[in-house]
Amino acid sequence: MWISEAILAGAALAAISAVAMAATAPAGASAALAPADDRGRDADTPVDFPPRGWKEIALRVYGEIVDDRLLAVAAGVTFYVLLAIFPALVALVSLYGMIADVGTLNDHLATFSGIVPRSGLELVREQVTRLVTKSDGALGFAFVFGLGAALWSANAGMKALFDALNVVYEEREKRSFIVLNLTSFAFTAAGLAFVVLAFNAVVVLPIVLDFLWLGQGAEALLTYGRWPVLLISLLAGLTVLYRFGPSRRKPKWRWAAPGSVVAGLLWIAGSLAFSFYAENFASYDKTYGSLGAAIAFMTWIWMSVIVVLLGGELNAEMEHQTAEDTTHGAPRPLGQRGARMADTVAS
Repeated sequence: MWISEAILAGAALAAISAVAMAATAPAGASAALAPADDRGRDADTPVDFPPRGWKEIALRVYGEIVDDRLLAVAAGVTFYVLLAIFPALVALVSLYGMIADVGTLNDHLATFSGIVPRSGLELVREQVTRLVTKSDGALGFAFVFGLGAALWSANAGMKALFDALNVVYEEREKRSFIVLNLTSFAFTAAGLAFVVLAFNAVVVLPIVLDFLWLGQGAEALLTYGRWPVLLISLLAGLTVLYRFGPSRRKPKWRWAAPGSVVAGLLWIAGSLAFSFYAENFASYDKTYGSLGAAIAFMTWIWMSVIVVLLGGELNAEMEHQTAEDTTHGAPRPLGQRGARMADTVAS
């Protein structure tokens, strides 16, 4: 376990260092942008942090990985996500059937090849095939009577992620049962709706591109253009998650974005690396037999959750570095901001 923590911490420090170099102003502009102190106590935006401030943030993120038991917390979220995956597939197939032929859904799953491990993708395809081969009446019944139940079950994974973000931001859940479930339900439904629309774009875009006489370039555009679109969508989703997920006064958008950039880039790189490893070097089937595909898929989800929580750790420690109010609305003094990391300054 300590090896995993060391690798994760090293990747975190490397990613944060990259963000720091990108955010730190060039020498010619530093005099105008740098805070009065060399630690960034009066930083109003993340780009105002000087190098020493970024170093302190990176070291605290490194320490919080261990102190918050990030790997164990991510494992707990992974358990609930796995329980939520297949109810989510029921909801996905039902929603997809409203606007497209559900028989094409499996073909569109190829969009995620190279990101999701092949064995995990096959596991999802098997479940989708089982669902779409039901009669039209069964699918209609599932939509009318089962969609709500499926969304509610899938919602458990999102609430587990909210709980983990509360650990990262050192908050206790203060939202009422109704507010918490409405918020997590909105995230779950929005995520499924995005997947449905993204899959249908795979069908619609070629038609539009042909209409615009792009011809042979359409296939290349779809092949390579999906990755920037995936990354931008991922960054936007993570930023919204970091702003509304934890039980606290919302941070300003600029204090939620850096963690999403680090998490998004690490997730893309980590997913590609893990898929390559699982495809060429791992022996999950030999070790776990028929459970090999499920174990590989579970490991990928675990890695993904770790990366999301790591982005939250970065955002939290950035807010903890400055004495300026990082929460939305009119500035408030320390101790009255409704967010622990914004209400205290790291020593």
